[in-house]
Amino acid sequence: MNTSEILKKVRSIEIKTKKITNNIFTGSYNSAFKGRGMIFSEVRKYVPGDDIRDIDWNVTAKLSEPHVKIFEEERDLNMMILLDISGSNFFGSKNNLKKEKMIELCAVLSFSAIKNNDKVGIILFTDKIELFIPPKKGKKHVLRIIRELIKFQPIHKKTNINQALTFLNNILNKKSIVFILSDFFDENYQKSLTILSKKHDVVALRLYDDFEEKVKNIGFSLFYDLESNTKYWLDTSSKNVLSEIEKNYNKYTAYFKNSFLKTGASFVDLDCNENYINKLLTFFKSR
Repeated sequence: MNTSEILKKVRSIEIKTKKITNNIFTGSYNSAFKGRGMIFSEVRKYVPGDDIRDIDWNVTAKLSEPHVKIFEEERDLNMMILLDISGSNFFGSKNNLKKEKMIELCAVLSFSAIKNNDKVGIILFTDKIELFIPPKKGKKHVLRIIRELIKFQPIHKKTNINQALTFLNNILNKKSIVFILSDFFDENYQKSLTILSKKHDVVALRLYDDFEEKVKNIGFSLFYDLESNTKYWLDTSSKNVLSEIEKNYNKYTAYFKNSFLKTGASFVDLDCNENYINKLLTFFKSR
């Protein structure tokens, strides 16, 4: 993809996701992730309906007219997005690769953050840390993140969620909102997830393709493992073969759900072939 194509793609994602953010998510995000408290902003004249507990009696006495204190939320929160770009996320049975849906979700979350005056940063990982962009505010910063998501080519293909969580635990000093976007085809990360969840507000968005969840009978077919570059033929008309595939998928799903339930971290399952807006909105409103 050349520079012109990348910029065109960035613009397309910006237009689509900013519309979603402005119309739907900004307020819900603000309500779901609270700031550190309320800080004094200004004093203004009392108007009917104001809470009398907010009356500033000193100013009222000086001006001989009721005035109230106005407070605003002190936010300045950090959002960190942990994005899995291992080989399995380049899969898609229909029109959408998991990676494409993840990029869109990253953009929506990032625009929601800066709309609420929060900083946003991102870590791209495989079985290594591929790229780290520290948290900053502003539209230019978000557009840089989107640009990197589109053009970045990972060196590695395998997955190591534990390593990514450990890296995040080491660099995050300030309490942060952490979104983990992955298909979670991995294990052995519960300990590092527990440590992260004690300090930060952790949310997993698990993306899956319905073909992975339930492989259909498509006869004798060639399959390609996107993380190991292995090709193999499978007879999907065989009940035993389908049972083994399903068992392997369910193993990772069970580990994921058990780990997040035990640590108290939140998670949302998203089918990459379906609209994510209602599910994500419901999640934000439920917090």
